[in-house]
Amino acid sequence: MFARTYGATTQGIDGFIIDVEVDVSAGLPGTDIVGMPDTAVRESKERVRTAIKNSGIRYAPQRHTINLAPADIKKDSSGLDLPMALGLLIAHGIISQESVQGAIFAAELSLEGELRGIHGILPMTIKARERGFRKIFLSPENANEALLVEGIEVYAVRKLSEIVDGLKGAVKLAPASPSDSDDGGALDEDDFSDVQGQFQAKRAMEIAAAGGHNLLMAGSPGSGKTMLARRFSSILPAMTRAEALEVTKIYSIAGLLEGGRGLIRQRPFRSPHHTTSATAIIGGGSFPRPGEVTLSHHGVLFLDELPEFSKQTLEVLRQPIEDGRVTVSRVHASLTFPSQFILIAAMNPCPCGWQGDSSHSCNCLPNEIKRYTRKISGPLLDRIDIHIRVPRVEYRELTAEAQGESSAIIRKRVTAARKRQLDRFSALGSGIFCNGQMNHALLKKTCKLTPAAQNLLGNFFTAKHLSARSYDRIIKVGRTIADLAGENNITERHIAEAIQLRNDMGLDGDC
Repeated sequence: MFARTYGATTQGIDGFIIDVEVDVSAGLPGTDIVGMPDTAVRESKERVRTAIKNSGIRYAPQRHTINLAPADIKKDSSGLDLPMALGLLIAHGIISQESVQGAIFAAELSLEGELRGIHGILPMTIKARERGFRKIFLSPENANEALLVEGIEVYAVRKLSEIVDGLKGAVKLAPASPSDSDDGGALDEDDFSDVQGQFQAKRAMEIAAAGGHNLLMAGSPGSGKTMLARRFSSILPAMTRAEALEVTKIYSIAGLLEGGRGLIRQRPFRSPHHTTSATAIIGGGSFPRPGEVTLSHHGVLFLDELPEFSKQTLEVLRQPIEDGRVTVSRVHASLTFPSQFILIAAMNPCPCGWQGDSSHSCNCLPNEIKRYTRKISGPLLDRIDIHIRVPRVEYRELTAEAQGESSAIIRKRVTAARKRQLDRFSALGSGIFCNGQMNHALLKKTCKLTPAAQNLLGNFFTAKHLSARSYDRIIKVGRTIADLAGENNITERHIAEAIQLRNDMGLDGDC
């Protein structure tokens, strides 16, 4: 007898529907799974058989063939356990084919027949709704994720036997409702009001947040670079629901959603160690998974001690920074992951860290300093809009009673500047939302420089032998400074500040 159920897996950050076809025939008892299953799926035949037995369900031993279609896509989700088990029960006549119409099933089975949560439920549920499915059956662990998707009923069931009884009509299964414990994550605890002094660095971070610009800080140990970076997320605008859903999809696939958590409302902040490999940064594996650049999507990627990262790791950042996405190609798939993040990087000015410090002497030789700074290639530096020095905080600043501006106050200015940009880009139908994402064509349309500003930029361009990319990035930062000031044209003052923020360290990729 033939039966069909539907399950799901993931490809990239999207769900993918799998047709589970089951055929029962006479012959030596056994189960064959075909359709490019990976190890976890091949092993599921033992989990499924034992789960059905321990759920108190019996059927005659026969020959089982399970096909996972389409056959040319590698299947790597243990969530196919449940649709395979139900397909076997339909093929043996224990439940009817009609009872599973319009439903999709996604859960791993324990040997006792209990449903276990899996990764990637949110994109699977979105794809199921797009394909016209009306119901999804899954583990209670995944219920809050699936409930983020409107237009599909979510059934959170604990045991295989409960689903079978519900499909047979012996009991009535009720759709799940959101859990009261779903708070979307804790509030920011780090605030810019904690930072004493560092007025130029805070100004640079406000500009970076307002325009979505990448930023590099250099300063001696203990100057506050990490402290500043960890507070950067607190001044970014709140995510829209569309952005939050996209981030939640990524974290769902990566298995990083905390138990029972629903929508992620805070922008991601990722801070990988400098020993992290290029594959972990960019994403990959035999079946590609998101890397740090994708986990930072719509948020912040913070690289502390930038020159300590391997050259290969730093160079792979160039494509995601420039394109806002990264393509990972493997034997079984070539997948594109989103990577629209703000890069915040920190470094010492020299190997010992004390070059330019007023209270410590630097013992590094000129060649040592040159080798240290050259670990960061010119093309990578060229893609970082703002380069600033972070000086050591003086005692009088550290002990001052006056408190700095809070993150909430700075965020208001950032949000207002972002709204100006969004209105401007929406009118052009560009599909971007901040100045840092502009290409050269958009820059020509939206960035009008006064004659004095154009003259200042021209002189600096000639003196420093800048590339076209550096020219564009200075104008983008100037555009953001003008947006923060609420001005339409980019004036000489805006360009002067943008040049200072680009040239403060003397590390421009063109110099």
